[in-house]
Amino acid sequence: MRRVSPGSLSSCIGKLLKCILQSCSLITVSKFKQTIIKSLANESFVGSGYHSLGIIYGVFSASNLLAPTVVAIIGPRSTLILSGVIYSCYIAVFISPTTWSLYFTSVLIGIGAAMLWTAQGNYLVQNSSVSTINRNAGVFWSLLQCRYMQRATSAVNEAKSELRTMLQLFQTRVILLLSSCMAYSGLELTFYSGVYGTCIGATTHFGKKAKSLIGLSGILVGIGEIVGGGLFGLMCKHNRFRRTSVVILGMVAHFIAFYLIFLSIPNDASVVVKTSTQHEPYLVPSVPIALLCSFLLGLGDSCFNAQLYSLLGCVFAEKSAAAFNIFKLIQSLCAAGAFFYSGYLLLSWQLLAMVLLGISGTFCFFLVEKMQDAPIDFPEH
Repeated sequence: MRRVSPGSLSSCIGKLLKCILQSCSLITVSKFKQTIIKSLANESFVGSGYHSLGIIYGVFSASNLLAPTVVAIIGPRSTLILSGVIYSCYIAVFISPTTWSLYFTSVLIGIGAAMLWTAQGNYLVQNSSVSTINRNAGVFWSLLQCRYMQRATSAVNEAKSELRTMLQLFQTRVILLLSSCMAYSGLELTFYSGVYGTCIGATTHFGKKAKSLIGLSGILVGIGEIVGGGLFGLMCKHNRFRRTSVVILGMVAHFIAFYLIFLSIPNDASVVVKTSTQHEPYLVPSVPIALLCSFLLGLGDSCFNAQLYSLLGCVFAEKSAAAFNIFKLIQSLCAAGAFFYSGYLLLSWQLLAMVLLGISGTFCFFLVEKMQDAPIDFPEH
């Protein structure tokens, strides 16, 4: 990794902001998709928002293996343009939705998303040094950055080398321990980006304003992401104790949000389709509490993920591309699975799964921090 001038970094951030506008379109649609589809009166349309998102993340996880090769062949700029066109086609489907077009464009956007995040991540690694990677990871996470990559000169050789390195890293203790962290990241990504907004829109206690609260919830999640990623990313720098402290703060924020959601949101809010919620929550649903939970979900997500990116960047400084490929692969697979079961599993069981995985993921994160001073052994082939 190399150092760059402040002017170059500002130009990099400017380009990333343009990319973020494309990325936000997918996140915005994902928050509204299940609610939109539920409101369609056309009986010939039988598409499921949860299934569509499951397809997106399933294809996304598989496409991560090929995305570096595509970017190496046509370059990051052309890749961003191509992915932008794919995103536009996906959004256009909602003008006149049909079942086949929804699922077909879900496959396409899964491919486009992998290319988009890969091209964007290229800027972050190329414009960071060992001393600035932690800070930049936090700043770029607040802009919804999710990918790292190293540019190669030969597309074919890169693809083979990348796959070989990934297989080697899969056998290391660090990756095996951090797998639970990556899996938790996928589950909570599904929850805050798709499930929670649907639950708010399905809560009858909110009345006519329930649907409008979905957008407001998304804004609060974004604010939480920016606060967590930007503030703590700039404060942490190299101090390992502070990094673990931020992870603890993120998990506390998530567990408080999960507990409040468990108490105040109907248990069947995630599974109702054409009817309203029938279950009564323990507390009367409150708009301030619901929006506070949105902020806490975003805050916890940015705290946890930014530090996970930073840890991977420190431990695998020379193999960062393969390490982050594994991260996105595991995260996307778990997100895909979570989207498929979200339409069938009651809210309390989904919250329990995230709590258990979150506890184990935090514990494993601490173990890897303690192992950081020890050399990383890579299996020889």
